[in-house]
Amino acid sequence: MTQQVQETPKGWKRGRTTFVTDLAPMQKPFVLLGIAAALALFAVIIFTTDAVQGILFIVGLALGLTLLYARFGFTSAFRRLMAVGNAQGIQAHMVMLAVASTLFAIILSTGFSFTGVTPAGYVSPVGISVIFGAFIFGIGMQLGSGCASGTLYSVGGGSSSMILTLIGFIAGSVIGAYHFTFWMEETWALEPFSLAESTNLGFFGAWVVQMALFAAIYYGLKFIAAKRNAPAMKPLPTTTGFKKIFRGAWPLFAAAIILALLNALTLTLRGNPWGITSAFALWGSKFLELFGVDVASWGYWQGNAEQLQNSILADSTSVMNFGIIIGAFIAAAATGAFKPKKIKPGIAAGSIIGGLLMGYGARLAFGCNIGAYFGGIASFSLHGWVWAVMAMLGTGLALFIRPIFGLKNPKPKDTLC
Repeated sequence: MTQQVQETPKGWKRGRTTFVTDLAPMQKPFVLLGIAAALALFAVIIFTTDAVQGILFIVGLALGLTLLYARFGFTSAFRRLMAVGNAQGIQAHMVMLAVASTLFAIILSTGFSFTGVTPAGYVSPVGISVIFGAFIFGIGMQLGSGCASGTLYSVGGGSSSMILTLIGFIAGSVIGAYHFTFWMEETWALEPFSLAESTNLGFFGAWVVQMALFAAIYYGLKFIAAKRNAPAMKPLPTTTGFKKIFRGAWPLFAAAIILALLNALTLTLRGNPWGITSAFALWGSKFLELFGVDVASWGYWQGNAEQLQNSILADSTSVMNFGIIIGAFIAAAATGAFKPKKIKPGIAAGSIIGGLLMGYGARLAFGCNIGAYFGGIASFSLHGWVWAVMAMLGTGLALFIRPIFGLKNPKPKDTLC
């Protein structure tokens, strides 16, 4: 939830996302617990599956650390832009997408892989399901106060309300999987469109076009922010020297580059970009199977029944999600920020409803802020751009709904947002 801050931190310079100050003590028992959990789960993954799954778990740990240390947000970035014109978060997204698109273009055009699996981007159809799914996802992430990646790293970071969001997310994903056939077969959609492969541009030409778009958005938002005199982001406390890596917050734009590198690494390891929400549908479906529900007969699982039969640890998205949660837990404890709090009734309701909307929307839209927005655009897919626009529109509507649940929005007169 956005906090309104009237006083700027001492020594902070406008535009920066961190400031040097005294930090809270490291929560060493939690750090040791997180490291022990990571080592134990890594060992189980290696011995029950294979080395690639173990490496992907480590990548997940790195993603969790990066997301938590920088408090890298998709939900908050969308909200700040729509509410007060603050563009720092979306500008960081443009840097992240520019780096990822560059790496993806090289990987996809050459077929480079560390594991021998032919890499393929996330290129999906654009239709009613994507338009509607991304729109309600945009609403949901504002009510749930977190997107897919935000939900995972916030759970690991000790946010009590995000546990409810995650439960709602899983339930919504299962409902979306149950309705999947209807949305795919009974609603209008175009064929999947890749700017690189569905045109004569090729990957280099598509890369040039996307670089131009990223630059236009980056500098266009800079102009809008200046015109609206947007309040700056609330900076995060950090320190100096080597300790900054493990104890203090990381600069937002540094995290953007790291996330792009880790997404590209994921593509070269498992053959697909980073994703999150398909695992939620898997977890929820496996849970229903315990009660005799024949989820294997659903259209969503046709051709993927093996996933239902195998261990969750055999699912690369699942092991990466576990890594994100544990990595975020370690980072939160290292910064002294792991402090679960009581949940207010309004926020609890918003968390559950938001999670349901995101879970359902992600299944319809072929992914979330990671699989569709980040992975889709980096893969040069049109559906990624459509997802971004519709999620932003959903965010705009959600700004009017959030106060009903006791959630605050940034205001133009805030010093920081």
